[in-house]
Amino acid sequence: MRLFRRLARAAGFELLPLRKAREPARRLVNLLERSRVDLLVDGGANRGQYAALLREVGWRGPILSIEPIPELRAELVHRAAGDPGWRVAAPVALGAAPGRATLEVAAESDMSSLLPRTSRLERLSPSSRPVRRIEVPVVRLDALPELVASPAERIFLKLDLQGFEGPALEGARGLLPRIVGLQLELALVTLYEGELGWRAMIDRVEALGYVPWLFLPGYVEPRSGRELQMDGVFLRADAVGTDELGRESDDR
Repeated sequence: MRLFRRLARAAGFELLPLRKAREPARRLVNLLERSRVDLLVDGGANRGQYAALLREVGWRGPILSIEPIPELRAELVHRAAGDPGWRVAAPVALGAAPGRATLEVAAESDMSSLLPRTSRLERLSPSSRPVRRIEVPVVRLDALPELVASPAERIFLKLDLQGFEGPALEGARGLLPRIVGLQLELALVTLYEGELGWRAMIDRVEALGYVPWLFLPGYVEPRSGRELQMDGVFLRADAVGTDELGRESDDR
């Protein structure tokens, strides 16, 4: 096992026991259930890994996945086909204003972004280099037909957009009264030009009325051991019990 871990680290990965790898996902599912979420929106779904993992650990509620890269969306549609509670939206990117934009499709597909890479990311992850550029439609989340027509009133929104979470969140403003929770990728180190750092993102989310609730591990640079990204989970303050908020205040 030590040999496998060394080989994985050399390739830029970290092997974890299956139980430990699933533990954060189980905590997240428990939170979704306690928050009575009636729709999980997976923005930047890639091949559907996130939704599939939550299904594995017990989430049974509806899922709407959004992915603009055609071949990834095709895999996503295939993966969701046998699950009547899992829908896939039209192939669009999420942003602050409707239009069209150029998306850099990376060799490592989950590093694809509407933003150019920084020189730091080029050094840390050569596999994140763009292999092609495609033009994609950009929509505001609060104008997405699948959500406009949805009866869901307690939405949990996950955004994993490689630095473009800020504009996508701005495009969700019209849905905020229906969004009880957010999961956003937070940049501990700036990897894309123009992305918000973790402090600025947390400040923005708190200004919208959400409180930090849970932080989940993200990408760790294997050579230095430094964590570069993590996921922050936030709940809308007025959707949280006063006792829970009171304990949070007492802890401070």
